[in-house]
Amino acid sequence: MRGLFGSVRAKATLAATVVVAIALVAAGTAVLLSLRSNLNGQAGTQAERSAREVAADLSGGASYARLRLDDDQRPVQVVDEKGVLVASSEDLRRVSGTGTGAVRPRAPRTAAPGGGATADDHGDDDSGGDDTSGDDRGGDDRGGDDRGGDDAGKGGRGRGGGEDDDHASLEPGQIGAEVSFSEGSATLDGDTADYRFAAVEVSVRSKGALTVYAGAPLTAEQAAVRTALTVMLIGLPLLLAVVAAVTWRVTRRALRPVEGIRSEMAAITASEDLARRVPVPDTRDEVAGLARTTNETLAALETSVERQRRFVADASHELRSPIASLRTQLEVGAAHPELLDVTGAVEDTVRLQRLAADLLLLARLDAGERPSDTRFDLAALVREEVSRRPGVTMEGGSAEVAGSRGQLARVLGNLLDNARRHARDRVEVTLRTEGPWTVLEVADDGAGVPAAERERIFERFVRLDEARGRDDGGAGLGLAIARDVALRHGGTLTAGDARGGGALFTLRLPGHA
Repeated sequence: MRGLFGSVRAKATLAATVVVAIALVAAGTAVLLSLRSNLNGQAGTQAERSAREVAADLSGGASYARLRLDDDQRPVQVVDEKGVLVASSEDLRRVSGTGTGAVRPRAPRTAAPGGGATADDHGDDDSGGDDTSGDDRGGDDRGGDDRGGDDAGKGGRGRGGGEDDDHASLEPGQIGAEVSFSEGSATLDGDTADYRFAAVEVSVRSKGALTVYAGAPLTAEQAAVRTALTVMLIGLPLLLAVVAAVTWRVTRRALRPVEGIRSEMAAITASEDLARRVPVPDTRDEVAGLARTTNETLAALETSVERQRRFVADASHELRSPIASLRTQLEVGAAHPELLDVTGAVEDTVRLQRLAADLLLLARLDAGERPSDTRFDLAALVREEVSRRPGVTMEGGSAEVAGSRGQLARVLGNLLDNARRHARDRVEVTLRTEGPWTVLEVADDGAGVPAAERERIFERFVRLDEARGRDDGGAGLGLAIARDVALRHGGTLTAGDARGGGALFTLRLPGHA
């Protein structure tokens, strides 16, 4: 399990599923909130329309008994400016969220002819239906809903539109333009539901300032929200499962070439066969780029290993000859002291010493040894090397460079020795600056280097045909060492034709900043 969840496929699948889940939850929440807001707005519009219809009847002079309070089967209350319920829907049994909690209008102290559940036309009170109208007991009964209505009415005067300033701003017969909304519940005809109430103010000449509360049911809104929520709760896990399955399959297909690359690399490691290459998928994506880069790395590694093997073989061959010669001379000298060639033995020993020094320097360069940052005058070093070799002339002034003085002296000595070995009469050294570069040129008047061989001569243990004699030539490491040192110092070393014929070697090094 740990390996499974640590794989790229598992991580990608988990990440995609989590991101989609977050997006879906956010989108679902926004949809639910928007749906609820829109349906609440519709319910508020319906409640406002009902309240304004009742307010219009009141402003037109309709009595409380003639108000259309039960046409739409919605809770309606009419409250006077003191918060007293004066009219309400006949089937209303309980209400909350309006300006008053009363459900029965308060009976007037004087009877009024007619019938209906109103305060001005109705003699009934909350006592339970005695057919008594106009007596003091009916008007003074403070039990049950009358007390609740009175208290709730007084507590809700400020929020329901019963404020004195607002009432005073309305002329008789005028309906207020402002409407306030609230949410509550009501029991109507035995059914309890949540409602959105709208409060509209109206001024009636014979009745004063009144506030009409009308409610619109929120049943549709709640049902729609519940349905949407149920669909989301069922659909979200299914959709996430589909996303996870698709991501798992797509990731497996995308990573299949990577597995091929991994298995081939494992086989290369086991067989140590650097000639093998990883498969490159027929795509233009990052995996194909990885395969191509891997093959380029393998090719470079194969070249490096082959070069190292060839270097070891050539070094062994170069060491074998002077060692064998020296051994022969020593064995002859041991058997016949009078035949000992001391001079030849010394020459072979010196040659071994130089070859060992060259091999050691190449090993250090291959190991990535960085030169020092010491600054010195290259012209002084050139004059010092030129003075040791007759027939070599120099032109140029001072030029400061940074690096290893010993390694650059080795480069200069190798170039001068190579030039003297191939020159007929003269060797010229020129030192100058070109912008940020210090340029050192070593030219001879010899046969020169063929254009096809100008890169090959910088390879290790390479000697051209005319320079293969070990007495006249070296081991073929001088120019290779010179180029490697130049590269380590951030410069270049190239071969070309001299102006007067012969070979021209140009060394470029970063100059003084």
